[in-house]
Amino acid sequence: MPPASPSSSSGASASKDFPEPSTAVHSDADGRAPGSTAGAPAATSTAVLDRPEQAGARVEAPLVLDTEPPRTLRFRDHFALWMNLGVSLIGFTTAATVLGAPGSELSLAAAVTAIVVGTVVGTAMLGVAALIGARTGAPAMANLRGLFGTRLSYVPTVLNIVQCIGWGVYELLVIAMGAQTVAHTEGYRWLFVVLAGAVTTALTIWPLGAIAVLRRFVAGAVAVAMVYFTVQLGRQGVPDPGAGNWHGFLKATDAMIAVSISFVPLAADYTRHSRTPRAAFWGSFSGYTVAQIWCYVLGLFALLQSGGDATRIFDSFLGVWAGWAFLLVLVLRETDQSFANVYSTAMSVHNLLPKVDRRVLTGGTGLLITVLALQITEFTDSYYAFLGLIGSVFVPMFAVLAVDYFLGAGRRGWNLADDAPSRWMMLLPWALGFAVYQLIAPTAIAGWWTDFWTSVQEALHFTPQEWTSASLFGFLVPALATLALTALTRGRR
Repeated sequence: MPPASPSSSSGASASKDFPEPSTAVHSDADGRAPGSTAGAPAATSTAVLDRPEQAGARVEAPLVLDTEPPRTLRFRDHFALWMNLGVSLIGFTTAATVLGAPGSELSLAAAVTAIVVGTVVGTAMLGVAALIGARTGAPAMANLRGLFGTRLSYVPTVLNIVQCIGWGVYELLVIAMGAQTVAHTEGYRWLFVVLAGAVTTALTIWPLGAIAVLRRFVAGAVAVAMVYFTVQLGRQGVPDPGAGNWHGFLKATDAMIAVSISFVPLAADYTRHSRTPRAAFWGSFSGYTVAQIWCYVLGLFALLQSGGDATRIFDSFLGVWAGWAFLLVLVLRETDQSFANVYSTAMSVHNLLPKVDRRVLTGGTGLLITVLALQITEFTDSYYAFLGLIGSVFVPMFAVLAVDYFLGAGRRGWNLADDAPSRWMMLLPWALGFAVYQLIAPTAIAGWWTDFWTSVQEALHFTPQEWTSASLFGFLVPALATLALTALTRGRR
């Protein structure tokens, strides 16, 4: 559900009790507090144990949850961060989830369209989550205190911690694989994993400094590498084995939505430092949209030129003149993906343990994913199933969050305090959306799970069709349910 206008004065007011009431207010470009409504006085922000913006001090992210975040990030900072996150070695290799299985590939036109549509839809959700974070000034999982209450917010928080750790481990393995490819060796995997883990952990100690580095240096180098590969691969021509085939288009679109939506539970961890909600929305939306479309289309070209074999996709990049040098740029840049997962793991844990120093949390998380990556040689579960599981959990949750923030309780200001009361009723539309998503596209995580949802389909005499998009219906149903619940609770007051 895209916002009427990211910079509009409509929407929720500043959050209640995060961390404590105070007179310290960060104002928007027009002088209003980021969450205040036009014509209304700026709501008091949050009490600060420490004002981070002290003269002569290097501004960094707070060390504990109940410290006011510095508002330093402009549009260009958000754009650079999300552009870098939108380009990924995983994006290149998983273009196969869009193209489809050999023998039933989508046409090139259908695959590219699915990439564009899925990215725009998913990134619009990302942009709204980024906007909410900029208005409240709270990390992503702490925002869920307003939606569910503090205790109930622990449920999605734990799910997000598991997700972030899983992605972090996966990213270190991808970095190691990319480094081995560039070095033309099958050895030293452990060394590449350790180095990637060390760099990742160091970046999380100074997160705002890391974002500044991405903007000043990394984004330009990545853009040059992407332009170079686009020109070189484009000159070689792109085969189209599935010419004319659009069957499976919505499944491919769902996969792209799931990739974008996987960042929704992370967005506010960074945009809470935004100078304005407008910059947070448009910076994240434009940066991630451009980069992910570019990344997946380029990966699609490389995949088709490698005969549809995802294990040989980097051969296409290395096959061009000086390809190893430009691929090395992308391999080194991949640490921003692992950085985001490690830092957001710490921010999620902060919702559970708000007084623990985030440097301890990021250091411990960095060590954990490094140790796990050293133990795991490959992921045996289907990557598409992993994306489906992420989408089925967070797509409906985001629908509930967006509707409640803009049209429900959030209009009066969410309570983000440590003792925010539980809102059990908000679990109903989330659970309903999850069920709808699984009913349409059961996640193949285990045989008994798939069998259960297949039996439900049979009991309901329901057969998924080409037009039954799991992501779209998994969003619309809980959104409408939340609207109905909002109207019902208003009628009781």
